[in-house]
Amino acid sequence: MSARPRLGLSTSQLTQGLAHDVNGVPRRYAEAVRVAGGLPLLLPNLPELAADYAAQVDAVVLTGGVDLHPRHYGQSPRRGLGEVDEERDAFETALYRAAREQGTPVLGICRGMQVLNVLEGGTLHQHLPDVPGVWADHAQVARPPALGHEVSLKPGSLLERAHGAAAWVNSHHHQAVDTVAPGLTVTATAPDGVVEGIEGDGLLGVQWHPEMLFGRHPDALAPFRAFLELLGVRQGRSG
Repeated sequence: MSARPRLGLSTSQLTQGLAHDVNGVPRRYAEAVRVAGGLPLLLPNLPELAADYAAQVDAVVLTGGVDLHPRHYGQSPRRGLGEVDEERDAFETALYRAAREQGTPVLGICRGMQVLNVLEGGTLHQHLPDVPGVWADHAQVARPPALGHEVSLKPGSLLERAHGAAAWVNSHHHQAVDTVAPGLTVTATAPDGVVEGIEGDGLLGVQWHPEMLFGRHPDALAPFRAFLELLGVRQGRSG
C-alpha cells in the first residue's frame, strides 16, 4: 500500500488561560485531508523551521484565520480591517516562500487563498462591505453545513474538472482578492464578481471552507481531492 501524501497545515495562534499560546486548527481540516487520502500534519508557527517543514511534507495547506496585515500588499490599515496576527503572517510568508523555492505545491483556504495571492504579488479588498457592487452574502450568518451562494467555475480549470461548471459553497469572509497576482488565474467567481478561486503552477486557492461542508455535502471535498490529484501528477513528473 502506498503511503499517504503528507500535507502540512499552517496553524492559528490561540490563547488559553493567561498568555499560554496554542498553535492549532479546527479538526475538520485534518479530517478533510484524511478523507481525501492525505496525511495531515500540523505546523507550529516557527519561522526558523519553515524551510525544514517545506522539505518534510509533500504539500502545504494555508488554512483560514484572521486578516493578513495590509502592509504585506503595500497598504495602510483601513476602516473595517479585522484582527491581524503579524507573527502568523511572518511564519506563513517564510513557509510559502520555502515551499515555492522547493517546488512544494500549496493549497490556500479562505485567508490562505488571500495569503497566496498577496505573496505572489496581488492585493486584497480590506473590507468587502465598502466595495461598490458587492452584494452577495459573503459573511453568511447561517453556520456550517449551510450553503451561502453559488460560484461559477472557469472551463478547463482544476476546480471545474472537480466540481463541474458551478458549485454551491459556504461563505465566511469579509476580505477578498482585489488585484490578482501575475501568474495566477481566476477560476471561481461569486455572482457579484468577487474572486472565489485562483490557480497557478502548483497552486490552488478557494475562498470558501470545504472542510466545514463535506460531512453533510460530500461533493464539497472536491478541492481537496483535486489538489491531491494535482500533487500526484506533479510527483509523477518528478519521479
